[in-house]
Amino acid sequence: MSGHGFHVHGPHDHELEHAAHAKGHGADGLKGQLAVITAVLATIGALFSYQGGATQANAALFKNDAAIKKTEASNQWAYYQSKSSKQNLAELGVSLLPEGERRDAYRKEIERYKAEKDDIKAKAESLEKESVAFDRQSAEQMHQHHRWAQATTALQVAIALAAIALLTERKWLEWGTLALGGVGVVLGGLAWGHV
Repeated sequence: MSGHGFHVHGPHDHELEHAAHAKGHGADGLKGQLAVITAVLATIGALFSYQGGATQANAALFKNDAAIKKTEASNQWAYYQSKSSKQNLAELGVSLLPEGERRDAYRKEIERYKAEKDDIKAKAESLEKESVAFDRQSAEQMHQHHRWAQATTALQVAIALAAIALLTERKWLEWGTLALGGVGVVLGGLAWGHV
């Protein structure tokens, strides 16, 4: 014990001092750091996972819209074909009938069918363009989804590496955890930037 200037250490004092010093710098410090790193990576990973799911859902919706527009365009082309068939029959009537009122009526029908076909064709082409645009948006969303999935996977592997670092108490594995977590964050940044 201590008196006036004289201090005697007990047999366990040195071990307590060493444990207190190691707590800030050794395995216990590593455990604390890994706990914080794991919590941060898990939080970022959860956000990335949400974004990945959202972009996948958007891609499916855009693909569905593309299919709907393609079907509408197909319907318009079928309508266009029916008008073409009617126009062809009217042209046949003009060529088979002698000059007269019926022949003039068929000529008017031919002109009407031509005008109707132009409108139908324009609408069908417009619907096809919309379908292509929705397909493009779907592809962009799927690309972004893959980036989010890559980022999430990198973070999940980093968290697993943190668990191994914690169990083995290897400092270099903690650095590996940070490096892989950094890769995950960079991939998430690319997804965010639509790259």
